Amino acid sequence: MKQEYAYWIALAHLPKMRTARKNELIVRLFEEKQTIVDFFHCEKSDWQNLFSLNENEIELLNEAKNELANYSFLVEDLLEQGYDIIPITSPDYSPVIKDNLKRTYSPPLIYTKGNKQILKEDSIAIVGSRKAEDISLEFTDNVAKIASKDYKVVVSGFAKGVDKQALDSAIKYKGQSIIVLPQGITTFNSGYKKYYKQIIDGDVLVLSTFFPKAPWSVQLAMARNPIIYGLAKEIYVAESSEKGGTWSGVVDGLRKGRSIFVRTPLSSENNANNILIQKGAIPVDIQGHKKENYSLQEMEVSMGNEPSTTFDLKIMKLLSFGAFSSKEIIDRLKIDWTIRKLTNHLKQNNKIEVLRQKSPMKFTLKHSESKQKTLFD
Repeated sequence: MKQEYAYWIALAHLPKMRTARKNELIVRLFEEKQTIVDFFHCEKSDWQNLFSLNENEIELLNEAKNELANYSFLVEDLLEQGYDIIPITSPDYSPVIKDNLKRTYSPPLIYTKGNKQILKEDSIAIVGSRKAEDISLEFTDNVAKIASKDYKVVVSGFAKGVDKQALDSAIKYKGQSIIVLPQGITTFNSGYKKYYKQIIDGDVLVLSTFFPKAPWSVQLAMARNPIIYGLAKEIYVAESSEKGGTWSGVVDGLRKGRSIFVRTPLSSENNANNILIQKGAIPVDIQGHKKENYSLQEMEVSMGNEPSTTFDLKIMKLLSFGAFSSKEIIDRLKIDWTIRKLTNHLKQNNKIEVLRQKSPMKFTLKHSESKQKTLFD
């Protein structure tokens, strides 16, 4: 296997070829009962006929073949320094990441330093903002404590804020953690010094999917985020805004039907946690325990709004006196909403009628509701 690593590096880091396409070639190799070495030494006609490669892909492979000697030296250097090279076909490869990212996004090759067995254990990721509030860091600490007690590995992206707190808490509570790097595996020098004991003891595994000598970059930091989510069986969200890596990762996870647990925020907080819960995330308390009866009204209160029943009753009482635009309703009732937000809200109320013949758009009670108001007022 050792002699094959150079070929795996060549394929894994082919530029301008999607991960899904690389994995398609790997599956085809398996079906043809060929090794990756066999693949690189195929004739052009075999590349075209057996693997359906086009001219651009063949050119990329030929360029990669020219780098095989350099990759062989790199392999020797990595192995001598105690790094592990794990192809997607290896029994050491993470089954969790295969299950979560599937053929489309599972990296063909991962590099690690530390206890590889950690990749087979139950795992969670705790994600959130780099500038997280203290309550989010407290939540992270609580969840990491429970995970460590339950022998679950805590996956960390090693960024400031929630990521770093998750790692530090896992270590504090004698748990295990995976550090997912936004850079090459050989460029984490200060980290290896800081976590030397934990790595040697088998409690911390450092992992990268990028070229071993790649320096940190914003692009790699963004590309690392799906790996964090992919390595975790469960995802806990301490704090999220409506944009950025946490938001996009959680929304993508919800779209794929993953179980994602989001901390229910306080009314004083300004974050998008409740929006994620509305999209299907599971609400949890400060300890990370499920809140079975977390209702829409609780969400609205924590978002700084009045509960729907009280809020809508005030609007309907005003509309019982005539037709009003969203701006007029906001001004009269001192509502801290945008015109667009209130307009959308009013349109969804089946007791309120839209008067489209006037501009700006105005709202009033439907006839039956207006009559009811007269009878019982």
